[in-house]
Amino acid sequence: MKAGKTFEADLKIYLERFDEAIQESSLMEEEAVALEELINEYSRFILNEEYIKRWDQVADPYLVDQLRNLSALSVAKMEKHRARKLLRGEEEIANYFQNIESSIEEEFGQFQVTGESTVLLVGSGSFPMTPLLIAGRTGAKVIGIDIDEEAVTLGRQVVNRLGRDLNIALELSFVEQLRDLKEVTHIIFSSTVEVKYDIMDQLYELTNEEVVVSMRYGDGLKSLFNYPSREVDKEKWRIAENSLRPQQIFDILLYEKIRPTSSQEGKR
Repeated sequence: MKAGKTFEADLKIYLERFDEAIQESSLMEEEAVALEELINEYSRFILNEEYIKRWDQVADPYLVDQLRNLSALSVAKMEKHRARKLLRGEEEIANYFQNIESSIEEEFGQFQVTGESTVLLVGSGSFPMTPLLIAGRTGAKVIGIDIDEEAVTLGRQVVNRLGRDLNIALELSFVEQLRDLKEVTHIIFSSTVEVKYDIMDQLYELTNEEVVVSMRYGDGLKSLFNYPSREVDKEKWRIAENSLRPQQIFDILLYEKIRPTSSQEGKR
């Protein structure tokens, strides 16, 4: 990026590059390498302190929405390529753990996941490293849901390859279609799920009083890659912890339920 260009001009260049990348129906190895380099470059861009300072210069919210959508589609496309490559036995698996391993360590902060926990991941994708890491480290039951049929199919194959003996179930499902939601103790929302706050509001009535929600999000410059945080109904949820991570691609908000008072119960 040349210093003489405006901030929005830089963003438009990224938009063009992502738009071109997702036009390919399938990725050959050379194209996959180029896309991965683009995603890595873009990740460094949104973590760059100089650009963070210039965030207020962005005047076009539609440009931000387009970039967020296309970069998320590019990541999903890359994940599918990685999954297929792994299933063909052409790729080492260790690299895929590196980017999110530190996130798992601090995902729930003080609200530890144990072997007695049931974790729900909304937006599990086609390369479900979060379920594999959580189930593998803690012995917890992990349920991953997604609305992309191909991603769920690939995700199941990846789990069968890397964690056949782990207690992981991946479902093509909306949250309201799941049974036994009262047993869920921890919920993780992927940062690229657009309606994550609407789903969390919906889950208030469907889950138990002790449930903890980990909301992956990105505000400011990070919103170019993640859906941002939102105000919540203060009679339903409260922020228990806000984990700001300057070197990570998304931040984490932890929410607890507000237990209704007896007067509120009477209105229900």
